[in-house]
Amino acid sequence: MEHRWDKVLFTGCPRVARVVMAAAVKHLTPVALELGGKCPCIFDAVAGRRNLQTSVNRVIFAKWSSCAGQACIAIDYVLVEERFAPTLIKLLKSTLKRFIADSDQMARIVNGRHFQRLSNLLKDPAVAASILHGGGLDAKNLSIEPTILLNPPLDSAIMTEEIFGPLLPIITVKKIEDSIAFVRARPKPLAVYAFTDSAPLKRRIVEETSSGSVTFNDAVVQFGVDTLPFGGVGQSGFGQYHGKYSFEMFSHKKAVLRRGFLVEAMLRYPPWDEQKIAMMRHLFRYDYVRFIFTFLGLRR
Repeated sequence: MEHRWDKVLFTGCPRVARVVMAAAVKHLTPVALELGGKCPCIFDAVAGRRNLQTSVNRVIFAKWSSCAGQACIAIDYVLVEERFAPTLIKLLKSTLKRFIADSDQMARIVNGRHFQRLSNLLKDPAVAASILHGGGLDAKNLSIEPTILLNPPLDSAIMTEEIFGPLLPIITVKKIEDSIAFVRARPKPLAVYAFTDSAPLKRRIVEETSSGSVTFNDAVVQFGVDTLPFGGVGQSGFGQYHGKYSFEMFSHKKAVLRRGFLVEAMLRYPPWDEQKIAMMRHLFRYDYVRFIFTFLGLRR
């Protein structure tokens, strides 16, 4: 950042992003930020056993596979109706046992500092009491068992900071529509995910929430679609890339206007009398008929 760049793209956490932006001020370098955040997953009562199982498979893929939740677009927490929560939790547990038989099949935490950070999230007694599944920690191998929590305190660190790891809080709401207000009351995420068959709920999520992207009935896969712009909004960042959007973001749209000398309107030059002022007023209002009448010295 000591050098003079045309543009800088930073992906990471808000803390470092503030340092990058502060350094960019020296040269007035434009910056694009991709910061992640707490990406919610709204899980409606999906109809049909097959569709429900597929939805659970996709939630597990988006939270625990590949990098154990250490991705900016990973599901951070799930919102579900109270009455449907037991069904979802039971299916998550059974599917996890089938997909991830032992800890060797799980990605490791990237380093000791992040392992300690994630461990600290679980040290809060109220948070530890909400663990329904997993919670095992292996500091030697930097491994954390896939962990499901039910209704940890909303003011706890696990619900106010981006988790970026294999811990999944499940938050219950009275009605699934209440999840919209829950998401709106928090910083704008990089992505909102929703598993639902309800067209009205889908419409409300798109119209009433703000996020970098919205994905229905799947998660994380939007990252691989290069015809969609990828980027955040608000605290989750700004600037969009992928596919043609990368080209546009890193290109300067230079405007070039060319004119000839054949036509010259003296209206733009002083002195300005009442007629010129009236003609300019008509032009600014796109009232071309009155402009012509005034130009010809006629009244309309």
